[in-house]
Amino acid sequence: MLLVGTRKGAFLVESDADRRDWRIRGPMCEAWPVYHAIADTGSGALYAAAASEWHGTVVWRSADLGETWEHSGQGLTYGEDGPPLTKVSSLTAANGRLFAGADYPGIFHSDDGGVSWSHFTGLEDQPAREAWMKPNASPPGRLGVIATMPHPADPRRMWVNVQGFGIFYTDDGGASWTPRNQGMRADWPLEDPAWGYCVHKLVRSPADDDRMYAQTHVGVYRSRDGGASWTEITEGLPSDFGFPAAAHPHDRDVAYVIPVDAGHGRMVHDGRLAVWRTSDAGDSWRCLTRGLPGRDAHVGVLREGLAMDTLDAPGIYFGTSTGQLFASVDEGESWSEIASYLPGIASVEAVVWPD
Repeated sequence: MLLVGTRKGAFLVESDADRRDWRIRGPMCEAWPVYHAIADTGSGALYAAAASEWHGTVVWRSADLGETWEHSGQGLTYGEDGPPLTKVSSLTAANGRLFAGADYPGIFHSDDGGVSWSHFTGLEDQPAREAWMKPNASPPGRLGVIATMPHPADPRRMWVNVQGFGIFYTDDGGASWTPRNQGMRADWPLEDPAWGYCVHKLVRSPADDDRMYAQTHVGVYRSRDGGASWTEITEGLPSDFGFPAAAHPHDRDVAYVIPVDAGHGRMVHDGRLAVWRTSDAGDSWRCLTRGLPGRDAHVGVLREGLAMDTLDAPGIYFGTSTGQLFASVDEGESWSEIASYLPGIASVEAVVWPD
C-alpha cells in the first residue's frame, strides 16, 4: 500500500506483492490538504496530517485501512498565550506512540491512537530556540519540525529535524537535546556553528542504525555514527540541492535522491526526470531514467515524496508536484507511471501489510 498525501486529500494506491497492477482509492479525508500520511503497522491504523485555512490543523485516522476516517485536533495547541499552530508537517508511529512535528517549532505526541495530543517538546533547552522564535528570523523558525525519528528499539532516543536550523538529538526521552550537524555546510552566516543548517530530509538505514543520509539545501551527506558527524557525498550529482532521500531497507550503502534546480522554480534539471542512486554509500552516483520522461518534465518532488517498501526486492516510489506517481520494482533500473492525474503530491509512504 502506498499512502499518498496531496493538496486535495489522501489517496491509497494498492497492489499485490508483484507490484504490477495498482488500484487507486480516494480522495479521502474530505479532500483536506494532507502534508504527510503514514501507516502504523503495529495497530493497523492509518494517519494523515492535514491543515485547512478554514477548519484548522488536525490529524485524520482510519482503523479500517481507509474505509472510514475521523479526525482530531484535541491538544494540538500551544495554549491561549502561545503562537498559533497552523500546520503539522510530519507524523511518526513508534514504540506504541504517535509523534507529530509542528510549526513554531514543536513536537506533540499521542498515546491513544491520535484521539488526543499533548505537547512533547519545543526543544526549550536549545540556544537556537531564541533565534527561531524571532518574528523576522531568517530562516523563519515557524517552519517548524519537519521530521521526528524515534529509535525503533529505544524510546529514549530520537532525532528531530527543525527546518532551517538542523538536526537535534536526545537520548533521555526529550529532557535535553544536542545539535547533530557537524560536517555540514550552510548557505548563510551562522550565529553558532552548531546549528543553522537547512536539512531538507533525514533518513536512517533500516539495515544499520548508525548509518544515515541527509539531503540539504547545500549538499547530500552520509553519517556512520548516528548523525554525530557528517561527510559530504554530493560529488557526481547535478546539483547540491534537492528535497527527498530514501535508504535501502536491506543494504546500508544504497540510497536514492532526486536533485532539483536550486532556483525559485525548484524543478528537475533541464526538464529531465531522474532518480540518482548510490551503491557505495555516496562514493559514486548513477542516474536512473529508464521509463521516466526525458524532456519537458518540469516537475518537482517534495521532501516526503520518495519512499521504499521492505520486500526482499524492494520497490521504490515517488510522486511529483503535478500529481504523477512512479514506481520501480527493480531498485530503480526501470520505472512505470502508476497514477497520472492526482492532485499535487506532498508525501508518499510505502507499507507492506502482513497476510
